Amino acid sequence: MTAQLPLTLRWPRRQRFEHFYPGANAATLAAVQALSVQTGAPWLYLSGGSGSGKSHLLLAACQSAHEAGRTVQYLPLKALRERSAAIRGVAGSAFIALDDLDAIAGDRDAEHALFDLYNRARAEATALLFAAETVPAQLSLTLPDLRSRLGACTQFALKPLEDAERREVLKTQAAVRGIELDDTVLDWLFARYVRDLGALLDLLDRLDQASLAAQRRVTVPFLRSFLREG
Repeated sequence: MTAQLPLTLRWPRRQRFEHFYPGANAATLAAVQALSVQTGAPWLYLSGGSGSGKSHLLLAACQSAHEAGRTVQYLPLKALRERSAAIRGVAGSAFIALDDLDAIAGDRDAEHALFDLYNRARAEATALLFAAETVPAQLSLTLPDLRSRLGACTQFALKPLEDAERREVLKTQAAVRGIELDDTVLDWLFARYVRDLGALLDLLDRLDQASLAAQRRVTVPFLRSFLREG
């Protein structure tokens, strides 16, 4: 319920700091890195839309805190059904990351559970890292005191990578794999595929395997055939 999962499931290999491409979010990355390892670092609240990298940073921070010897818990609230019970079940960890706070907005019991966790974490010097699509002032919370507590955190609004930055990341990662992605291929891909960087990198992994198996370069016809068959 509260993230008692094998580490390999909790911290996916790509969701690490070294795999986060900051773009305009360098200050955010530095603050999250500091919170994951430094006692007394300011609590953080990250906001941003889908694909902005919020969950990536939370998972990377959990992995970093774990490697630093801290006990860690991660709650993906949107994925949980008994959210208030999950929040109340969090205890005894030095670092807690709560993702998708939007999911509890309007759920009075879950909001009270989070309010209690916030106060308990303050008393126990536990580090908290929050993420949601919107800033605290825009969350549809029924508990004003919770909005006030969340608003007291240091806030960062994540900015998605520009297309030019995504293209550069893909080119760089393709080169590491020995794949040449020319501009024609990238133009075709960006016109027809989702632009979320995680999804693009997953596609690159699959393309790497397929091109090796077929002993073919990644061209537009190859990519078209691969995506149609996939």
